[in-house]
Amino acid sequence: MRKPTVTKRHLPTSPFKAPTTPPCERFAVGNRVTHDVYGLGRVTGIEDGIAVLVDFGSQQVRITSPYTKMTNL
Repeated sequence: MRKPTVTKRHLPTSPFKAPTTPPCERFAVGNRVTHDVYGLGRVTGIEDGIAVLVDFGSQQVRITSPYTKMTNL
């Protein structure tokens, strides 16, 4: 069983900057992408906000959100 992710509250009086969440990357069918594990591929399908189907040549992989290891080219 996975533990729930706990985010700490940022105090407005803190001298440190508030942590920012990076924007979720958007993909479209036909986009060329690169993945840290699988390499270069092309998006073949999209499940809105849930997952992206990518063809890496030797295999098709369903990559779920957040897409931390994948970027658009």
